[in-house]
Amino acid sequence: MTDYYQKNYRLYHEKTFAVDPSAFLEPLAERLIAGATVLDVGCGSGRDLLWMKNKGFYVIGLDRASGLVKIARQNTGCEVIEGDFATYDFSVISADAIMLIGALVHVPHDRFSDIFKNIIQSLTDFGKILITLKEGIGARTDEVGRIFYLWQDQKARVLFDSHGYRVCDFSRSSSKTGSGEIWLGYVLGKKAPPAH
Repeated sequence: MTDYYQKNYRLYHEKTFAVDPSAFLEPLAERLIAGATVLDVGCGSGRDLLWMKNKGFYVIGLDRASGLVKIARQNTGCEVIEGDFATYDFSVISADAIMLIGALVHVPHDRFSDIFKNIIQSLTDFGKILITLKEGIGARTDEVGRIFYLWQDQKARVLFDSHGYRVCDFSRSSSKTGSGEIWLGYVLGKKAPPAH
């Protein structure tokens, strides 16, 4: 499971790069100022990086699979960091927005909060987060042995709230790869501090 993206990076690129990401990236893009810095965590082969770059944002990618990192650099001409989001020191990056497009679907529920907290260290005070999760209960393993941890909307909202974020935009959509899976999409912003 852990080596799937490293071993199959070309296949993954072929299956995902041609998907039009407009529907799930627009709700974030329209909330950012021109030239904002966007960090794409788990950027894969760079599809979403390229889309955001073409919209005039300054984008940085991060992925664990060296094969995908190389393809993402070639596809986008952007800085792409090779690193594992579970251990990478995100405090060294300052981003106005973070994209987590399917990036955390393999993270067990009991580790999710700690990893999410690590990643959002890179966010500026008024930064936004775009995150997509697969809908369902528990976990499931696909035909190639990847384990997906599934989420229900209410539980996801409780977790985001616990980290000080509110939901600015929500979508529920079928997978564009034709798998029939349902994706939950969220744009998150910092909750306002309580009034004194």
